[in-house]
Amino acid sequence: MKKIPMRRCIATGESLPKNELLRIVRTPEGSVKIDVTGKANGHGTYIKKSPEAFELAKKKKAIDKALETSVPESLYDELARYAK
Repeated sequence: MKKIPMRRCIATGESLPKNELLRIVRTPEGSVKIDVTGKANGHGTYIKKSPEAFELAKKKKAIDKALETSVPESLYDELARYAK
């Protein structure tokens, strides 16, 4: 039996399987982007693939705090495309 990797959503605080979450990464150059592959180099954080989680993260500035940088508004618009 294979172990399922679990990660915590920064918006809701739920622990979910890694494949149900979306990774957002701050690259070594300082830019913030969505990491679809889950393997990009840099400091990453996870968020649940739901519009409610995206809105909550935006309201709490959870991504900004987790990545210790300011996140552009365009990233939240881009996240909406990944909502289930």
